[in-house]
Amino acid sequence: MKYFLTLLFILLRFWALSQTKLPVIQAISNQAKIYEYNNAVSNWGINPKIKLDVHSTGKLSKPVWVKFKTDIDSLSFKLEPGSYKDFIVLLNGRDSCVTRIQSAEMKDFSKLTLAIRDTIPFSINRFNTNYLPVVLNGTDSLMLNFDSGATEICITTDALNQKVKSQPKLYSTAHDIKIGNRVFKSAIYDIAIAGNEVDGLLGWNLFDGMIVELDYDNQRMIVHSKMPKQILADKHYEKFKLTYIKNKPFIESEILQSGTRSKSLFFFDLGYQKALMLDPDVLTASRFPTKDMVVIKKVIMHGTKGNEVPVITANLESLKIGKFQLKNVPSQIMTQGKPMPGVNVHYLGSDVLKKFNTVLDFQKNIIYLKPNHFYDTEYADQKKNGV
Repeated sequence: MKYFLTLLFILLRFWALSQTKLPVIQAISNQAKIYEYNNAVSNWGINPKIKLDVHSTGKLSKPVWVKFKTDIDSLSFKLEPGSYKDFIVLLNGRDSCVTRIQSAEMKDFSKLTLAIRDTIPFSINRFNTNYLPVVLNGTDSLMLNFDSGATEICITTDALNQKVKSQPKLYSTAHDIKIGNRVFKSAIYDIAIAGNEVDGLLGWNLFDGMIVELDYDNQRMIVHSKMPKQILADKHYEKFKLTYIKNKPFIESEILQSGTRSKSLFFFDLGYQKALMLDPDVLTASRFPTKDMVVIKKVIMHGTKGNEVPVITANLESLKIGKFQLKNVPSQIMTQGKPMPGVNVHYLGSDVLKKFNTVLDFQKNIIYLKPNHFYDTEYADQKKNGV
C-alpha cells in the first residue's frame, strides 16, 4: 500500500508538471519585438540573467492578441484583462529566458462600503498646464500636472534638487502621495522637464478603478468611487469609448481638410500643452491634404528627456470629437520621427481638452465630455489675423 501511494504521488507530480509546461520559442539574436493592440510595437531585449523578465501591456479594456517575435521564431496568444502569459525564450539553444507578458490588474472601487467623493483644487495656467496640489511623504508640498499620458509620479530634477526635502528613493520604493484627503502609494521617477510652473507629473493610474471628474468651470477635480447619477443624467455630456494602448488612453476623433475626412484614434493627452499633434504616417496613409493646411509657424519642441524635435504648426480646417466640431485648429506636424514611436496615432492636447469638462471613468473605460467656458476661446497658437 505504501509503495502504491508513493507511485501515485510521483505520477500526480509528473502530471502536474506536464500541465504547467511553458511554451518555448527559439532566438539567436537577443533583440525581439512585442506586437500589441492596434499594431503597437515595443522593442524587447532577451536577457538570460533575469530570473523572470516581465513586459506589461498596461491596462486592457478587452481581450487582445499579443505576438512575441524573435529573429527566427514567434509566439501569439490572447491576453485577458488582468492576466499574464509565461513562456521561455531559448537563446542560442542553451540559455533559457523565462518571459512574462502581463496586463494590469483590474480595479473597481464602486463596491466600497464608504463611498469616496474627494474634491481637490484644480487649475490650468496660461501655458495650458493643469495642476493640483499634492504632498509627498507627509512633508513636501508640490504642484503636479495631472497627465493622462503618464503613470506613477514623475518629479523634475530641479524640484528634486531644490524643493524636495524627504529625499525619496527613486524607481523601486513606494512613497506616500497625499492627494486631497487620500494617501496613495507610488514609485517616484525623475524627469527632465514637465509642464510650465509645475514640479512634475501625476499619472492617471493612481486613480485606476475610480471616476475622475475635471471641472474647469469651478476649478476642481473630484475623485469618486461611484459614478454620480447627475453626470449620467446630464444630456450635455457625450460619452466616448476609452481604448488603452501602451497604458495610455485614446478616443476616436476625426479631422477634415479640403473635403477629405480621416477618422482614427487620438491620444487623450492632458500633459501635452498644445491643441493637436498629427502623426505623419497616419496622414500619409489616409492621403490627407496637408499641403492645403496654412503654415502658422515652425518651432523646436522639447521632449520629456530634453530632446529637440523640429515641428511645423499648420491650420487644420476642422476637428470633430463626437458631435463637437472645432474649426481652425492649430495642429503640430513633426518633420522627423513620430509623436508616439511604434504606434500610428494623433494627439489631443490640453489646448483642446480644456474646452470640455471631463469625466474619466476608469471602471467602465469611458470618457464623458461637455463644453465649458473655454469652448469658444482662441487657441494659443492661433494667428491674430483670423487664421
